[in-house]
Amino acid sequence: MTSTLQPTASTEVVKRPGRWLALGVLVLAVLLVAVDATVLGLATPYISEDLAPSGTQLLWIGDVYSFVIAGLLVSMGSLGDRIGRKRLLLYGATAFGATSVLNAYAGTPETMILARALLGVAGATLMPATLALIRNLFHDPRERSLAIGIWGATASAGTAVGPILGGFLLEHFWWGSVFLINLPVMAVLVLVGLKLLPESRTPDPGPWDLTSVVLSLVGMIGVVYAVKEAAAHGVGWAAAAAGLLGAGALYAFGRRQLRLPAPLLDMRLFRHRGFSGAVLADLLTILGLSGLVFFLSQYLQLVQGRRPLEAGLAELPAAIGAVAAGLVAGRAARRFSVRSVVAGGLAAIGLALAALTVIGQSTGYPLLGAALLMVGTGAGFSFTVTADVILSSVPKEQAGAASAVSETAYELGAALGIAVLGSVVTGVYRGFTGPAGTPAAAHESLGGAVEAASGLPAHTAEAMLDAARQAFVDGLALAAGAGAAVLLAAAVAAWFLLRGQRLEDLAQHP
Repeated sequence: MTSTLQPTASTEVVKRPGRWLALGVLVLAVLLVAVDATVLGLATPYISEDLAPSGTQLLWIGDVYSFVIAGLLVSMGSLGDRIGRKRLLLYGATAFGATSVLNAYAGTPETMILARALLGVAGATLMPATLALIRNLFHDPRERSLAIGIWGATASAGTAVGPILGGFLLEHFWWGSVFLINLPVMAVLVLVGLKLLPESRTPDPGPWDLTSVVLSLVGMIGVVYAVKEAAAHGVGWAAAAAGLLGAGALYAFGRRQLRLPAPLLDMRLFRHRGFSGAVLADLLTILGLSGLVFFLSQYLQLVQGRRPLEAGLAELPAAIGAVAAGLVAGRAARRFSVRSVVAGGLAAIGLALAALTVIGQSTGYPLLGAALLMVGTGAGFSFTVTADVILSSVPKEQAGAASAVSETAYELGAALGIAVLGSVVTGVYRGFTGPAGTPAAAHESLGGAVEAASGLPAHTAEAMLDAARQAFVDGLALAAGAGAAVLLAAAVAAWFLLRGQRLEDLAQHP
């Protein structure tokens, strides 16, 4: 059987009227997801104070969204190929808005974890649909590179808007308000998208195999849960059982896809070295970044005492760098090479994280701001080009599945990063030695220590908070070092795996 990755006959590039207006609608969906992801970090200290979650529950609140979305992305991308990407996007945006309300009014840690999981189900429909629609809207390779750059820049802008808007809301309203900001964006997306977005689906796609959906979900959640448990509590029977179950389900999923006449995911996509290399680069990049980013907002607020709005503004350089780099990444990859831009971006992130290993309680903002700018610039170059490589490597009929693989790598990396690097921070933090009278709740999280300090005598509270903050910073520095090692390894891997890849050579599918 001929691989789907073989070049097809060249056809005249058709430029769809209204494609740039349609892109404007798609980036609203990206903005929706990016804002939601960033405001959670700012709201975490308030959620911790109000809902009083344990350290483990706090990690679940942070990463259950990624667990669920990673397990469903491939299935949802394939579903969009079948029922229509526009339809799936609009249904998903509506559900995303509804579950945002449930997040806003969660009253217990368990309810919050459930609400985040449901938000993951809705979120799994959005990102693959947007990238797949871009692949079908823009047939010209250079226009598509620019569109992907705008798509990525909007995601980065969302990471800037989210903390600033979230910080303003946290200073004037309760923490649940940061989730309600999704509603007006969702409303505009649905109403305008109904008019502007063209429908696209795969002709004669075959049935949507529910057995494959279940295997994918069980496999991804099982593997990620096993890594999380092993990182937090060591390799026990629960982690081993979940890991074996997940690995077995993923193996069965892969075997089943090779036998099905219309698979959820065409495994032959991974025969393309550029496709596989780009996916691996995305996975390792997010793994190295996400755990650190999840705790950075807590560092700025609970260690350095910044107000939420000030903390949001402090993270702005990362978004500025990512937006600027994303808009020129495609041009840079064509002028130099794909592998030099991707590997260089990853190395820049790794060096920035390495600089953060010297972080302390009173580290000045010039170091933090410069590191964040470097992180954002490196990510903007890397993610934009790898997204272009992934989309350009496949026929447009498989754009949904390919986009889903890209987003699965992103979300799996986020889940693993929060689980592994987050557990490093938590593990170091829990070992701090406080003065006599330090309550057990103070060892669960830094937010718990700040809350517990209000009920202690002044001298005891001051000593406890100083020890807790120092332990948190020590854990953060260790996680930064681990993240730097992962990113530098990813840069080396990308240099070899993306050897010889050129965007012009990849863009052979109409």
